[in-house]
Amino acid sequence: MITQQAQIKLNLPLALKDFLESKADKFGMPLAGYIKHLMLKDVEDMDYPVFELSERSEKAYKRALKAQKAGKLVNVNNIDEFFKNL
Repeated sequence: MITQQAQIKLNLPLALKDFLESKADKFGMPLAGYIKHLMLKDVEDMDYPVFELSERSEKAYKRALKAQKAGKLVNVNNIDEFFKNL
C-alpha cells in the first residue's frame, strides 16, 4: 500500500539549520530524514486516528467483493484501449 504524502516547506534560523545538519551528520542521515525522525519520535506515543467506513462505502466494497468472486470484473492493462473498445 502506498502512503499518501505531503510536502512541507519549513523556514528555520540558520543557526538551528546548522545545528540540525550536524546532528543528522552524526547519524549519517540527510537533514530531511533527521527532521522526520524527530517528528515521528514526538508523536510515537499518540494513537493513530482510525476512521469508520461509511455505510455507503461498505456496501460498495461488499458489492465489489461479490463481483470479484463471481468473476464479473475485467482486468484492464491499458485504460486508453479499454475506453476505445467500449
